Amino acid sequence: MRTLLFAALCLIFAAPCLAQISDTDSATKDDILQFFRTMHSDDLIQKLMEVQSQSTEQLLREQMAKDKKGPSDVDVRVRKMMDELIKGMPVDEIMRAMVPAYQRHFTRSDIAAMNAFYSSPVGQKVLQELPVVTQEGTQAMMPILNKYLDQWRDRVQKEFDKSPDDKSEAAPVKN
Repeated sequence: MRTLLFAALCLIFAAPCLAQISDTDSATKDDILQFFRTMHSDDLIQKLMEVQSQSTEQLLREQMAKDKKGPSDVDVRVRKMMDELIKGMPVDEIMRAMVPAYQRHFTRSDIAAMNAFYSSPVGQKVLQELPVVTQEGTQAMMPILNKYLDQWRDRVQKEFDKSPDDKSEAAPVKN
């Protein structure tokens, strides 16, 4: 009887060791879908799309004002199109399509560690603040990006304006 009790206790205490995740085990579809739920990925994608939509609208408005082109109700039209884009986004399908990529790059222990982090208060704060940080970062970089793209567009235009006989080097990149 004592031997049976001892064997049972050994199995009870050893069971968690046997259930541990190996560092090389591939993440399962369920592991990754749980990770997506932990991260509130569907909400995150929606928020990031909204932020990107605002940035795209701003960029389009600035470009149209600069070019002095476009309909007078461009803001209304662009907002409607962006709303349709966001509302119709097949988020669940996108998430399922991403599973194999996560499986190729992350082990079960990686996913478990990420779940632990994103379940923590700091991880939840990262998820909460990420869309706003992305928006603020995008707004801060847009003038730099616009200036660079204008310079690049000018260089490209000059390159194509050259005659085929002109063998001089293209203008160097200036930052």
